Amino acid sequence: MSRAIKHLIGGLIVMTIGVPTATTANENDLKLTIVNPQNLYDPSPNGYSTAVIAPREARVAYISGQGGQDSTGALSPDFAVQVKQAYANLRTALEGIGAKPNQVAKLTVFVVDHDMSKLEVLTKNVKEMFGEALPAQTLIPVPKLAIDPMLFEVEAVVVLD
Repeated sequence: MSRAIKHLIGGLIVMTIGVPTATTANENDLKLTIVNPQNLYDPSPNGYSTAVIAPREARVAYISGQGGQDSTGALSPDFAVQVKQAYANLRTALEGIGAKPNQVAKLTVFVVDHDMSKLEVLTKNVKEMFGEALPAQTLIPVPKLAIDPMLFEVEAVVVLD
């Protein structure tokens, strides 16, 4: 693991991920700590972590839901295409605030007419974007989103420093 250190502490698997910063603060104060208790189901194969602890003095940013619209506002009717574009849009939003994916502490995803067949698409995309630095995540099935053709939306809580 190049950017992560795993520890086993009293039945908890704790992974510490470095958060880049421009300040000279103590490096240990600038870490997201990922916690996946051993006595709970391991969610990491499904693309998320049970909990993420932000640093004590961290600034937090909230990124509004990113849908699958391209730069012209067009939406593909295909769920997988919308998910891929939504994560590309999330990456662009992160770059816009000077953040990287390993600074995302929490995702909330909204899926129209969710069924189990959509989980593989979701897991693939989140793992491609976040690697081992899997944020905490909640999936909320919904009957519809803001615009009728939208099938997917992702919002994020980001630790800046």
